[in-house]
Amino acid sequence: MDGLKRSHIFAAAIGNALAFYDFLTYALFAIQIGHAFFPSDSAYGSLMLSLATFGAGFITRPIGAAVLGHYADRAGRRPAMMLCFVLLGSAIALMALIPSYRTIGIAAPLLAVLARMTQGFALGGEVGANTAFLVEAAQDRRRGYVVSWQGASQFIALIVGSLVGVALTALLSPSQLETYGWRIAFLLGAATVPFGYWMRSRLPETVHAARAEIGDFAQSTTHSEQLRIVRRHARVIVLGIIVLASSTIGTYSFGYIVTYAQNTLHLSARSGFIGELANYLVTVPTVLLGGYLSDRYGRWPVNVWSNLAFLVAIYPVFAWVASKPSADTLVLGMMLLGVLSAFLNASFIAGLAEALPPNVRASGFAIVYSVAIAAFGGTTQLVITWLIHITGSALAPAWYLIGATAVGQVALLLFPETAPVRQQRYSAAAASVR
Repeated sequence: MDGLKRSHIFAAAIGNALAFYDFLTYALFAIQIGHAFFPSDSAYGSLMLSLATFGAGFITRPIGAAVLGHYADRAGRRPAMMLCFVLLGSAIALMALIPSYRTIGIAAPLLAVLARMTQGFALGGEVGANTAFLVEAAQDRRRGYVVSWQGASQFIALIVGSLVGVALTALLSPSQLETYGWRIAFLLGAATVPFGYWMRSRLPETVHAARAEIGDFAQSTTHSEQLRIVRRHARVIVLGIIVLASSTIGTYSFGYIVTYAQNTLHLSARSGFIGELANYLVTVPTVLLGGYLSDRYGRWPVNVWSNLAFLVAIYPVFAWVASKPSADTLVLGMMLLGVLSAFLNASFIAGLAEALPPNVRASGFAIVYSVAIAAFGGTTQLVITWLIHITGSALAPAWYLIGATAVGQVALLLFPETAPVRQQRYSAAAASVR
């Protein structure tokens, strides 16, 4: 499709944006949510229960990926994206409206878990459907850049969420923030749902054109045929899970900064919000630049070299921030790590989607993404909290992040090049040899 409009990109990206706004809001207010739904004599115990509920949403992601991803491959990208958006909006609204434990007792944490699991189920299908749409709707030489808006929208949502956090902490007292301030943040996200649904209802369908690329076989693909396709692409799938798991640990480590600033560095919540906001501000242009460069020079070099630079920078940055804890060091450190970690965001996402055939693109991508997120997204903040608790070291997050990034680097080195510009060069070189 050559007629991709900016409104189409916006409509596709808004679902991811809402999901990441929701996840960030929960992470930013994990302490306050813990007090509302999980009262405990121990601040550590309350926080851990809150983070465990945050992680509950990751359990249902693979289920949503399989169910809604298959729906997107069979019925089309647009209806799947509309359904996912309704589910996402319902979950975030429910989270905002659940009464506290003091009001309704055990029903409060049970409803909170239900909201997180619904959100996870919807997001499991959302990421596959909208990634498939963007890859199929974009021109070959612009796929990385177009897909980069998906990643940029996530970080824009994180910026908005951080700004909401900064504003609420500035305008409300600590007691007001704990009583109802965090609920305002969730309701602001839910308010975007009617507009987003309307935007998605106007999207063109791309699945038919994508099927035509590989013939009529794709229109009647059975489950057994899909399994054979998956087996043929097993190497790409395994490497994709490893890279996305590594990237997920990085993303949710950054999402832990507000809690890290308060509980470990003993800085104010406001300092944590500003540090996290700074990270996201520099990430948006970097994601877009990474997608653009991957279209021009290939996915592989952008992925490999940017991830290596991030790996090298992790320890010195955390050591500096831990040795001189202040708002300034936190902001500068998170900005540097944010830039280095963001280059491969769009580049790798586009490459993974390109490596999967259209008839299993939405479900295959969604399952790969969701398995990685489910295994490590929901556990990252729990693991970091536990590591800091047992070691007493402010550098514990750095060691966990270094290990994950190093494993991801190996997988990136082994991942095939999929950018059309590089494949055309390889074909031209092979032809000249013959």
